[in-house]
Amino acid sequence: MTNILVGLAALIVGGGGVYLLLMSVQKRTKQDALAEIELLKKNQLIEVKEKFIALKAEHEQQVQQRNSKIQEKENRLQQREMQLNQKQSELQRKSNETEALREIHEQQLSILEKKKSELDHLHRQAQEQLETISGLSAEQAREKLVEALKDEAKTNAMSYVNDIMEEAKMTANKEAKRVVINTIQRVATEVAIENSVTVFHIESDEIKGRIIGREGRNIRALEAATGVEIIVDDTPEAIVLSAFDPVRREIARLSLHQLVTDGRIHPARIEEVVNKVRKQVEEEIIEVGKRTTIDLGIHGLHPELIRLVGKMKYRSSYGQNLLQHSREVANLCATMASELGLNAKVAKRAGLLHDIGKVPDDEPELPHAILGMRLAEKYKEKPQVCNAIGSHHDEVEMESLIAPIVQVCDAISGARPGARREIVEAYIKRLKDLENLAAQYPGVVKTYAIQAGRELRVIVGADKIDDKETELLSFDIAKKIQDEMTYPGQVKITVIRETRAVSYAK
Repeated sequence: MTNILVGLAALIVGGGGVYLLLMSVQKRTKQDALAEIELLKKNQLIEVKEKFIALKAEHEQQVQQRNSKIQEKENRLQQREMQLNQKQSELQRKSNETEALREIHEQQLSILEKKKSELDHLHRQAQEQLETISGLSAEQAREKLVEALKDEAKTNAMSYVNDIMEEAKMTANKEAKRVVINTIQRVATEVAIENSVTVFHIESDEIKGRIIGREGRNIRALEAATGVEIIVDDTPEAIVLSAFDPVRREIARLSLHQLVTDGRIHPARIEEVVNKVRKQVEEEIIEVGKRTTIDLGIHGLHPELIRLVGKMKYRSSYGQNLLQHSREVANLCATMASELGLNAKVAKRAGLLHDIGKVPDDEPELPHAILGMRLAEKYKEKPQVCNAIGSHHDEVEMESLIAPIVQVCDAISGARPGARREIVEAYIKRLKDLENLAAQYPGVVKTYAIQAGRELRVIVGADKIDDKETELLSFDIAKKIQDEMTYPGQVKITVIRETRAVSYAK
């Protein structure tokens, strides 16, 4: 910039005044530079002073904060010291109190020892006086007191027992009625299920899908052909056939068996198999009726009555098979009539036919005794036989001695209500599976399913399994039963391990 100014001055003045101009310019430039340097020094001094003041203020603030922290710590230490002093004084006070209590306790113990010794002395004196007065020792007096208490207790017990017996006699009739009613309710439920349900067992649940068919067409065709409701639910390895007609249930069961065995299940095949099975069942009914009459030595029955007798094979009455019940009644009637000197053949005939009203073809709304009597009259049976059939439940008046014999023999044979056959088979199979499952484990000697399958007892060999392994075995069996079996409620697994030492005295 200085060169530029010098050039401009030379151009303006020109000639001889150039030098003077340059000198003045240089002089001014030095002064300006010095002034500028002086200003920079002042500014730097000011900045340094400001920084110094700021650092000093910051340092004073830090010192003040440290002082305040130190003061807080000193205050806390003083508080702790005061608390420790208070605790120390409290401990000292409690120690003094404990020492005083200990001294009091020792004094009381010494007083109690003195009183105890005095009491023992007085007790001995009183016992000696009582023995002197009564002439008995303390042991003898104790024995007499025990005997007296025993006699009193026996008397009170006998009185209590007599009161209970009297109360039981007063309430026996009412309690007996209650028990009978409860029993009738349970048995009636079982009989209702037995008379309307048949369980069809299958090997695996995969067959259920084939029986149902695409969109249910197979099961609908089967229900339409047999007239039986087929229930396919979550029950493992079982299909329920529901109908009040036992013959239709039997036709449905046999048809299902043939279809499952054959493997071809479709509507056309179902209709063909059902028709074939229906004919087979009708032929079997007639054959069973003929065989029954031949076994019992009954001749001259109408073919329709023979068919009804064979039809009784597929009917149950209060847990009993109706045909077996009728055969039993016929034999009982013949035996009883022979003992009384009556016609055994007529009695046997009436006994066999007394329940034919339970298996009619049209199911009219009539008591089975009246219906059976009308059927017997229709097919020209003897009046004695017809009257015995109609009167064995007192629907009509008895007119011959055969009638009460049939009634009594029916009551004797019908007094044994049974259980559901199919359900019992499934129940027994479940118990056997339960025992076999546990018997597969090494070291197991015997297995017993008890409590209606609610408990499994597992006997193990003491020389094969130790105590710790029995717990593990019980857990493993429970887990396997839970994974592989279907059962109601829960099953308790009890593993028994015992060591027996046997010796003989000779």
